[in-house]
Amino acid sequence: MQFLPIKTRPINPPKDDLMQIIDEYITEIKDSDIIFITSKVVAIWEWNCVKNDSKISKKDLVFKDADNYLKKDVVPWRDIYLTIKNNILIPSAWIDESNANWYFILWPKDLKWFSKKLHYFLCKKFNVKNLWIVITDSTTRPLKWWVSGIWIYSYWFKPLIDKRWQKDIFGKNLEITQINVLDAITPMAVYLMWEWSETTPILVARDIPNIVYDTDETLYDKMLISPEMDLYWELLKPLIK
Repeated sequence: MQFLPIKTRPINPPKDDLMQIIDEYITEIKDSDIIFITSKVVAIWEWNCVKNDSKISKKDLVFKDADNYLKKDVVPWRDIYLTIKNNILIPSAWIDESNANWYFILWPKDLKWFSKKLHYFLCKKFNVKNLWIVITDSTTRPLKWWVSGIWIYSYWFKPLIDKRWQKDIFGKNLEITQINVLDAITPMAVYLMWEWSETTPILVARDIPNIVYDTDETLYDKMLISPEMDLYWELLKPLIK
């Protein structure tokens, strides 16, 4: 397995030409590579940034942009609220102020459209067929002090290895086991891309085992579970309106 971080020039809010940067800095792609790209630069490319000034507070922007949120007058950290965005439990709809040049950077508006565009562009440029696009971010963990890398969208990638109804070592049928390949490899990709001043928003992963190409564009939606059916429903209930 190879993880190949790609260092670029700074990508400048509120608007920059991400496709030109990708064209310049990605110089080699092989069949069956995985392209990891941080969501922040996609949002900048979409011009999905809001000036950080007195016209709108981060709190108001969070409540406007989040799909669901737990509204509290007192929070343990300033301007950080528990929210759900795109079916992900994440702080403050992950509106970002770091490396933002005095802007609030929101999450991308249309991950599917961007992923399709990037997939087509790279496949055509490098004459490959099997190529996966993965959009990344990072989030906190309950009862932990750190953040870790997550994927928030994948294109033409079958993330799950389904082990249901296979037998364990003692012959018992597995009932709910589906192994998420992307949950396993994305934290390493984000770790190598870093999240500070390294200007490494892209990474190419190569020779990753057990990857399945799938052209079903509804695949991501099929992996989502309704909140009411979720194991954590009782904890999520206060956020769901």
